[in-house]
This record gives sequence, C-alpha cells and structure tokens, in this order.
Amino acid sequence: MSAPKIAFVGTGAQGAGIGADLTRAGLDVTFIEQWPAHVEAMRERGIEVRMPDETVITPVSVYHLCEVATLREQYDIVFVLVKAYDTRWACELIKPLVKPTGLVVGLQNGMSIDDVASIMGPERTIGAVIEMASNMWEPGIVNRQTPPSRAWFAVGSFDESSAGRAAEVQAVLSHAGTVEISDDIRSAKWMKLIANAGELVPSAILNLPLEDAMNLPGVLDFMIECGREAARVAVANGATLVPIFGMTQADVTGPDQYAEDLLGMVRSHFSLPDTKTTVLQDWQKGRRAEVNEVNGLVVELQKKTGGSAPANERTVELARRIEAGTLKADPSNVDLLLGVRAL
Repeated sequence: MSAPKIAFVGTGAQGAGIGADLTRAGLDVTFIEQWPAHVEAMRERGIEVRMPDETVITPVSVYHLCEVATLREQYDIVFVLVKAYDTRWACELIKPLVKPTGLVVGLQNGMSIDDVASIMGPERTIGAVIEMASNMWEPGIVNRQTPPSRAWFAVGSFDESSAGRAAEVQAVLSHAGTVEISDDIRSAKWMKLIANAGELVPSAILNLPLEDAMNLPGVLDFMIECGREAARVAVANGATLVPIFGMTQADVTGPDQYAEDLLGMVRSHFSLPDTKTTVLQDWQKGRRAEVNEVNGLVVELQKKTGGSAPANERTVELARRIEAGTLKADPSNVDLLLGVRAL
C-alpha cells in the first residue's frame, strides 16, 4: 500500500506544528492556509516550531486558500484545523480534493464532527480530540508548549460506515503525539468540551494566562462550575463519561467530580505558567473566538430542556460584550464573572 497523501486545512499554531511533525516523519503533507503572510513566510523559510527543549525548522509544501482550485491531486487524509465555526465552508472547499475512499478529520474544539459528516458523508468522517498548547504571533513561527512527547489525541469513527478506519489516522498522527482510538468519539469530544467550558473563555475574559486566572480568588471554583454544568448537559444529551487525556476508566467518577478532574488534568499536564487559551489568543489578534461553540452550546442545549446553566450564561454574556466592543477583557472583570457585580 502506498503512503497516504495528507493535507492540513488551517495551519495556524496547532495545524502547522502537527503538520511539521508528519512532514519530518517523511509523509507526503500539503499545508492549506488562509493567512497570506504566513503562507509566504513558510514558502520562504519553512515552518519554525519552537518547543521547550528545541527549535526545528521544516520545509513544507503550502498553498493559500485561493490556490486550492488549482490543485488536481486528491488526498487520502485531510486534517481540518480551522476554527469550529469555519468547519462547513472549509469542508466544502476541500471536498473535491478528498478521494472517494478518503478521510476527513476535524482536529478542533466543539462538536464539529456533525458539520464534517454532513458535507463529507459519515463514511469519510473521523472524529478527533486534541490536547496540546501552542500559539502563533508571527507568520511562519509556532510556539509549541506541548511537544510530541506530551501531546495527546483520540480518534474514532463517526459511525459504523467508517468503522475500523480510525487506525489509518492513528498511524500518521502518532508522529505528533500519543494517539488513542476511541469507540465513542462523540462522548470523548464532549469530555473535551467539558474541560474547555471551564478554561477557554473565563480566563480570556480576565485577559490572563490560564494559570494566573486560576490563581485569582474564586475563579477556579467558577471554572469548575462551568465544567460541571457542561458535564450535566453532555450526559443529558446522550454522552457517556469516558476517559480522555490519557486517563483510565478508573479515573472516571460522577459528572461533577469528573469535570473538576478534567480541568485539573489540563492544568497539570498540558499547560505552562504562561499558557494563554485559544480564546484569549483570538481576542488579542482581534478575531472572533469559539464562544458559541463551547459555552454557548452548553447554554443552548440546557435551555432546550427547560433548565439553566448560570455560570456558562454569565461567561457567554461577558464574552459577547467583549466581542461587541462594549467591554474590555481585563482582570477587573473578575467581579462580573463571579457575580459579585451585576451584569
């Protein structure tokens, strides 16, 4: 069997770092990217990945989005790493270039797996969970805080039509970290959302690295409550509490405790003292963040059952004010976040 042709759609900090790992492993990898300066920088000098113990520069094959229509070869595996809210158009863009037997893997936050499947078909959809910390502030340079030795992924089939094919993705993705195959990838993605609900947006509202935000009085408890609300919503919507992040079934307790434990794993195993969440990175770059796809989803689904998720509701309200420009992300928002001051 010939080596698979692989494409990455969205080569920001996560996509470029992972794509570089696969390229250095000798795989046939194409980068597809929307930031023109980033494309030019990678063409000129390759992708530079700065990790805690080493810096590696890797020459890569890269195309801008506007050049996709000029591509003729089809791909066996396409990794999608655009923001969750961009999933549908990204899949439509790449659809003509995916082989009939190809696979599309959404390495994203949120529950984007259904968007991928609706466009690519369930038989070509592999769900995935990713846990690693990276950031990018300059074109062509990734600051990867979680090297391959500590990065963690899970992959799994969307349904029976793609059963058994997650192993194909595991084989190539293993060059970028530890990859587990999940027999319930939808639940695994919910578990990641539970962790994300606590960490991503609340710390960004305070304009602080995750660790600094957690150390403010009352904030960690608030983050845990966001996660607990998300866990209850997940279970109510059919998810099973399953181990992720390298945990085992013995580590899985009830929804409330497990939400706290998942956040603790992010803090202890996948973050550094200066790690900024993707939401804060987006806001500092003037971009919309995945608020609706994480905390917003918790609020939306809880309302459908006639309940409420007050911690997530408060988080979403403050985030929307920040994105509307009526509130500035700042540590002084802590009283608003914790409900000491009324919204």
